[in-house]
Amino acid sequence: MTKEKLGERIKKFREMNELSRQDLAERSGLSLDFIIRLETENEYPSLGPLLKVARAIGVRLGTFLDDEVSKDPLVIRLDERQEELSMQASKKKSVALRFYGLGKGKIDRHMEPFFVKLLPESEQDKSLSSHEGEEFIVVVSGKVELIYGKETTILEPGDSAYYNSIVPHHVGSAGGEPAEIYAVLYFPE
Repeated sequence: MTKEKLGERIKKFREMNELSRQDLAERSGLSLDFIIRLETENEYPSLGPLLKVARAIGVRLGTFLDDEVSKDPLVIRLDERQEELSMQASKKKSVALRFYGLGKGKIDRHMEPFFVKLLPESEQDKSLSSHEGEEFIVVVSGKVELIYGKETTILEPGDSAYYNSIVPHHVGSAGGEPAEIYAVLYFPE
């Protein structure tokens, strides 16, 4: 069995809810062109638009990543981690962020935990995004630049940040080197 791509899952949920692409664009406030690229080209610039799509369809963001149900406690072994999502500013640019879901399978979760690899390309486009909820990150390796509103902070291994994600923000590597973080995102229902 082949693994279903995120764009295919979004299309499946959209169709299950009897929504056209135009309906989804209007409900989410995103362009029709973006919805088409999302479903067909698997292009993901940030979590904010994905959250808008999930809300417009009436599911939580994790629904797009889940494919099986697990029992509590959900344990993800290091060697079992799988990349769930990679983000780039546009199709013509290199991947900047690689997300490894750590909550996949726990269908009643209220948080989205990830291990994230921040590649040097994440320094190139410092576009700010915002969405409802909160985020908590812990730096594992490398240096991380957190732009939060008008404030910029450099975080190093062991440092953490907890913030309201409605404030425009950007998280990327710093100093031209890759970095790794654990990130937990909370999206209110």
